[in-house]
Amino acid sequence: MVEMIATRDAYGKTLVKLGEENKNLVVLDADLSKSTRTVEFAKKFPQRFFEMGISEQDMMGTAAGLATCGKIPFVSSFAIFASGRAWEQIRNTICYSNLNVKIVATHGGISVGADGSSHQCIEDISLMRTIVNMTVIVPCDGVETEKAVITASRMKGPVYIRLGRAKVPVIMEREDEFQIGKGKVLAEGSDLSIIACGIMVEKALEARKRLGEKGITARVINMSTIKPIDKELILEAARQTKRIVTAEEHLANGGLGSAVAEVIVENFPVPLKRIAIFDRFGESGQPQELLKEFNLTTEDIVKAADELRKK
Repeated sequence: MVEMIATRDAYGKTLVKLGEENKNLVVLDADLSKSTRTVEFAKKFPQRFFEMGISEQDMMGTAAGLATCGKIPFVSSFAIFASGRAWEQIRNTICYSNLNVKIVATHGGISVGADGSSHQCIEDISLMRTIVNMTVIVPCDGVETEKAVITASRMKGPVYIRLGRAKVPVIMEREDEFQIGKGKVLAEGSDLSIIACGIMVEKALEARKRLGEKGITARVINMSTIKPIDKELILEAARQTKRIVTAEEHLANGGLGSAVAEVIVENFPVPLKRIAIFDRFGESGQPQELLKEFNLTTEDIVKAADELRKK
C-alpha cells in the first residue's frame, strides 16, 4: 500500500527535529499555525515561536530582523498570503540584503480545494522566482519535504518552499539525495521527457506507465528546485529525447514550464508542451474535481505526449 503524507505534516515534524538540533532556529506564523503545522514547534519550543497574528508584512520584517541577529527564521503562512501580501517585504527587506530567512508556505495550488480562488495560490512560483537571491523549491512528497527543509536550514540566504494541504503519495526513497539546484531522473526513457514538480510528479510517473502501453518510453524528471533550475539536466533531456512535457500545479506564466522553456529556447530548442493552468483563477471544489477541470491529470499529460509524438 502506498504511504500517504501531507507535505505540511512533514514540515511540522521536521521543524521540531531541527529545533532540537539548533537553538538558533526560530519560527514565525501569521495566525495559521494549526494549518501550517508550525503549532508542533510552538508546543515544543514556545520561547522560540512567534505568533504574529494576521500581519504577514510585519512577520517578514520581523524575520529579517531576527536573521540579522544570527537566528534562522522559518516563516509560514498560506502561500497566497506569504508570497502575495508580503511580496514587497520579501523583496526589499529579505532578498535585497540576502538575509537568511526561510519562507515555507502551505496550501499552494488549486488542490487546496473548497477554500476557493481567494485561497488557491497559483502565482507564487512566478512571484518568488523573479526576486534576486531567492531559492524556490517545490517538493513532490513528504520525504522530499523533510530533506528540502533540512537542506534549506543549512544554507545561507532566502528560500521559498511551497507545500500543499492534502496527503499525497510518497514517491521518493528515504535514501535519495536531495540537492538544491539539481533535478532527479525517476525513470528513464528515450521518446520524450516529462519534467514535473510537486503533486504532478506522481501523475507524470503514472502517465509514463500508460504511454509505455502504447510503446512510448518517457523519461520522468522530478524538478523540485525551480530556482536555481538544473539547466544541465534539462538540456540533456532535450538533446536525448527531443521532446519535453512540463507539468505543474501553477499558472503557465512564470512557473516550471516557463523556466524550462527559457533554458531550451536559448540553448537547444525542442518541441514543448506545458501542463499548467492557463490564465484563469481557481474555483471551489474537491481537489480531484479541480485537477480534472483545470486539465492537470495523468490523462492530460498523456494527451500532450501523444501530440508531441505526432510532430
